[in-house]
Amino acid sequence: MTMTVMDPALTAAYDTCRRMHRRHDPTYYWATRRLPADVRPATHALYGYVRTADQLVDGPRRAPTPEARRAALDAWERELARGLRDGGSANPVVGALVDAAGRHALPLAELEPYMRSMRVDCAPVRIGTWEELVAYMEGSAGSVGRIMAPLLGVPERRHADYGRLGIAFQHANFVRDVAEDFRLDRIYLPREDRERFGVEDADFGRATATPELRALVEHEVGRARRLFAAAGPAVAAAPATVRPGIRLACAVYESVLDRVEAAGYDVLGRRMGVRPWRLLRVAVGALRPS
Repeated sequence: MTMTVMDPALTAAYDTCRRMHRRHDPTYYWATRRLPADVRPATHALYGYVRTADQLVDGPRRAPTPEARRAALDAWERELARGLRDGGSANPVVGALVDAAGRHALPLAELEPYMRSMRVDCAPVRIGTWEELVAYMEGSAGSVGRIMAPLLGVPERRHADYGRLGIAFQHANFVRDVAEDFRLDRIYLPREDRERFGVEDADFGRATATPELRALVEHEVGRARRLFAAAGPAVAAAPATVRPGIRLACAVYESVLDRVEAAGYDVLGRRMGVRPWRLLRVAVGALRPS
């Protein structure tokens, strides 16, 4: 659907979301630039909404207690509900998302499980089982994938698959961010796996990974690889106009796993993100015609 001429205030609202996206997640932003122009603004608007929720939980100005952080999330949900009821909002992020939902018939009810997962993050996190982690990721990332699927023109039978692709992205992030998450008093890697490999909570606070933690991370990298492989048919089923952007996003996240493997699964001793100078190489490989 082509973006028509709109009110300058709404144009500014979308631009606010675009600048948030570029500032806070430049890798995902540049993958979004490979999408058709008519779906980029809605992608930025969705990012703006979920990023704001994330900042309420993790940002430098977050409320001091879990209860206050949950109350802030409640207020953010109410802001969107009012915007949807009124057909617009003075808040630029909400205003842009409400407009995008109307233009593209976005299933914003999927944001309810997203916010439930954000509420989990308001307090210390210890995930017990793989099934518990999947349930968390179904909300935190799967919901975003299921909203993006109709925006990207993906066949309806594949919408759930895009939720699972979101889970692949999320699990790659959890592997990458083990040290950062531990500093926030969160361990997402399941307790059943930690016990299997003999990893104690204190091991996540070391300067370098123990052999036991490396073995656990190797196991979780394998899981993430299988999630990406399972999403291959869904990516292939996407319209040709959006496939390059999706492939680039997948390649970027899988390159994080490559870096973890190259570091011998030591996710504590060095940064695991994709360096800017590596992004071009990843992009060239991902966008090469197959």
